[in-house]
Amino acid sequence: MFTQSQIENIVNLLYTLDSNTKIYLGCDSVRYRKNNAWFARYATVAIIHMNGNKGCRIFHNISHESDYDLRKNRPKMRMMNEVAKVCMLYTELAPFIDEFDIEIHLDISTNPKYGSNCAAIEAAGYVLGVTGIEPKLKPESWAASFGADGIVHGKGAIELV
Repeated sequence: MFTQSQIENIVNLLYTLDSNTKIYLGCDSVRYRKNNAWFARYATVAIIHMNGNKGCRIFHNISHESDYDLRKNRPKMRMMNEVAKVCMLYTELAPFIDEFDIEIHLDISTNPKYGSNCAAIEAAGYVLGVTGIEPKLKPESWAASFGADGIVHGKGAIELV
Protein backbone atom coordinates (compact mmCIF):
# COMPACT_ATOMS: atom_id res chain seq x y z
CA MET A 1 0.00 0.00 0.00
CA PHE A 2 2.13 2.93 1.23
CA THR A 3 5.85 2.84 0.48
CA GLN A 4 8.34 2.23 3.26
CA SER A 5 9.48 5.83 2.83
CA GLN A 6 5.93 7.13 3.33
CA ILE A 7 5.49 5.00 6.47
CA GLU A 8 8.81 6.33 7.82
CA ASN A 9 7.73 9.91 7.06
CA ILE A 10 4.44 9.37 8.88
CA VAL A 11 6.16 7.78 11.89
CA ASN A 12 8.79 10.53 12.04
CA LEU A 13 6.06 13.16 11.95
CA LEU A 14 4.04 11.39 14.66
CA TYR A 15 7.07 11.33 16.99
CA THR A 16 7.08 15.15 16.91
CA LEU A 17 3.37 15.49 17.77
CA ASP A 18 1.39 15.31 21.00
CA SER A 19 -1.61 13.20 21.95
CA ASN A 20 -4.07 15.83 20.66
CA THR A 21 -3.16 14.68 17.15
CA LYS A 22 -5.90 12.85 15.25
CA ILE A 23 -5.41 10.47 12.36
CA TYR A 24 -8.04 10.06 9.65
CA LEU A 25 -7.84 7.25 7.10
CA GLY A 26 -9.94 7.12 3.95
CA CYS A 27 -10.17 5.88 0.39
CA ASP A 28 -12.08 6.92 -2.71
CA SER A 29 -12.14 5.71 -6.29
CA VAL A 30 -13.22 6.68 -9.75
CA ARG A 31 -14.17 4.33 -12.56
CA TYR A 32 -12.78 4.75 -16.07
CA ARG A 33 -12.70 2.86 -19.36
CA LYS A 34 -9.50 1.95 -21.20
CA ASN A 35 -9.21 -0.34 -24.24
CA ASN A 36 -12.82 -1.53 -23.87
CA ALA A 37 -12.27 -2.59 -20.25
CA TRP A 38 -13.32 -0.95 -16.99
CA PHE A 39 -10.76 0.09 -14.40
CA ALA A 40 -10.80 1.98 -11.12
CA ARG A 41 -8.28 4.49 -9.82
CA TYR A 42 -8.07 4.37 -6.01
CA ALA A 43 -6.69 7.07 -3.73
CA THR A 44 -5.98 5.99 -0.16
CA VAL A 45 -5.13 8.75 2.32
CA ALA A 46 -3.78 9.20 5.82
CA ILE A 47 -4.57 12.68 7.09
CA ILE A 48 -2.65 13.72 10.20
CA HIS A 49 -4.29 16.62 12.09
CA MET A 50 -1.24 17.82 13.96
CA ASN A 51 -1.67 18.54 17.69
CA GLY A 52 -5.33 19.30 17.09
CA ASN A 53 -4.54 22.86 15.99
CA LYS A 54 -1.57 22.98 13.61
CA GLY A 55 -3.15 22.02 10.30
CA CYS A 56 -2.89 18.72 8.48
CA ARG A 57 -0.45 16.67 6.46
CA ILE A 58 -1.89 14.39 3.82
CA PHE A 59 -0.10 11.23 2.76
CA HIS A 60 -1.54 9.26 -0.14
CA ASN A 61 -1.23 6.28 -2.44
CA ILE A 62 -2.81 5.93 -5.87
CA SER A 63 -3.42 2.53 -7.46
CA HIS A 64 -5.21 1.25 -10.56
CA GLU A 65 -7.09 -2.04 -10.79
CA SER A 66 -9.61 -3.76 -13.01
CA ASP A 67 -13.21 -3.01 -12.08
CA TYR A 68 -15.56 -5.97 -12.42
CA ASP A 69 -18.76 -4.27 -11.27
CA LEU A 70 -21.42 -5.05 -13.84
CA ARG A 71 -23.72 -2.20 -12.85
CA LYS A 72 -22.22 1.27 -12.65
CA ASN A 73 -25.01 2.47 -10.37
CA ARG A 74 -24.37 -0.33 -7.79
CA PRO A 75 -20.56 -0.39 -7.40
CA LYS A 76 -20.38 -2.94 -4.57
CA MET A 77 -17.05 -4.51 -5.56
CA ARG A 78 -15.37 -1.13 -5.96
CA MET A 79 -16.74 0.05 -2.59
CA MET A 80 -15.44 -3.08 -0.89
CA ASN A 81 -12.04 -2.61 -2.56
CA GLU A 82 -11.93 0.89 -1.03
CA VAL A 83 -12.71 -0.64 2.36
CA ALA A 84 -10.00 -3.30 1.99
CA LYS A 85 -7.44 -0.64 1.04
CA VAL A 86 -8.20 1.56 4.03
CA CYS A 87 -8.03 -1.47 6.33
CA MET A 88 -4.66 -2.44 4.83
CA LEU A 89 -3.41 1.06 5.52
CA TYR A 90 -4.62 0.80 9.11
CA THR A 91 -2.77 -2.49 9.64
CA GLU A 92 0.42 -0.96 8.18
CA LEU A 93 0.21 1.97 10.59
CA ALA A 94 -1.24 0.17 13.64
CA PRO A 95 2.11 -0.45 15.39
CA PHE A 96 2.83 3.29 15.37
CA ILE A 97 -0.52 4.95 16.11
CA ASP A 98 -1.77 3.47 19.41
CA GLU A 99 -1.67 6.72 21.36
CA PHE A 100 -3.65 8.77 18.84
CA ASP A 101 -7.35 9.08 18.11
CA ILE A 102 -8.03 7.35 14.80
CA GLU A 103 -11.05 7.57 12.54
CA ILE A 104 -11.71 5.50 9.45
CA HIS A 105 -13.86 7.23 6.85
CA LEU A 106 -15.68 5.40 4.07
CA ASP A 107 -17.04 7.15 0.98
CA ILE A 108 -20.21 5.07 1.25
CA SER A 109 -23.70 6.48 1.67
CA THR A 110 -26.17 5.30 4.27
CA ASN A 111 -28.99 6.63 2.08
CA PRO A 112 -30.57 3.89 -0.10
CA LYS A 113 -31.10 6.50 -2.81
CA TYR A 114 -27.37 6.33 -3.67
CA GLY A 115 -25.58 3.42 -5.36
CA SER A 116 -22.78 3.09 -2.83
CA ASN A 117 -25.39 2.16 -0.22
CA CYS A 118 -25.33 -1.39 -1.61
CA ALA A 119 -22.12 -1.99 0.40
CA ALA A 120 -22.81 0.03 3.57
CA ILE A 121 -23.59 -2.79 6.00
CA GLU A 122 -20.85 -5.14 4.76
CA ALA A 123 -18.29 -2.33 4.64
CA ALA A 124 -18.97 -1.13 8.18
CA GLY A 125 -18.82 -4.70 9.48
CA TYR A 126 -15.56 -5.41 7.65
CA VAL A 127 -13.86 -2.32 9.08
CA LEU A 128 -15.10 -3.04 12.59
CA GLY A 129 -13.98 -6.66 12.35
CA VAL A 130 -10.52 -5.92 10.96
CA THR A 131 -9.64 -2.78 12.93
CA GLY A 132 -11.95 -2.67 15.94
CA ILE A 133 -12.95 0.85 14.88
CA GLU A 134 -16.49 1.79 13.94
CA PRO A 135 -16.15 3.65 10.63
CA LYS A 136 -17.72 6.95 9.67
CA LEU A 137 -19.93 6.83 6.58
CA LYS A 138 -21.41 9.67 4.55
CA PRO A 139 -22.12 12.44 5.39
CA GLU A 140 -19.55 12.23 8.25
CA SER A 141 -16.73 10.71 6.18
CA TRP A 142 -14.94 13.85 5.00
CA ALA A 143 -11.47 12.22 4.82
CA ALA A 144 -12.76 9.89 2.09
CA SER A 145 -15.45 12.10 0.56
CA PHE A 146 -13.24 15.19 0.24
CA GLY A 147 -9.62 14.26 1.04
CA ALA A 148 -9.30 11.06 -1.00
CA ASP A 149 -11.79 12.35 -3.58
CA GLY A 150 -9.59 15.37 -4.24
CA ILE A 151 -6.55 13.14 -4.71
CA VAL A 152 -8.28 10.61 -6.98
CA HIS A 153 -9.64 13.41 -9.19
CA GLY A 154 -6.37 15.39 -9.16
CA LYS A 155 -8.03 18.44 -7.56
CA GLY A 156 -6.89 20.92 -4.99
CA ALA A 157 -3.81 22.81 -4.04
CA ILE A 158 -3.02 20.69 -1.02
CA GLU A 159 0.51 19.76 -0.11
CA LEU A 160 1.05 16.08 -0.84
CA VAL A 161 3.80 14.02 0.66
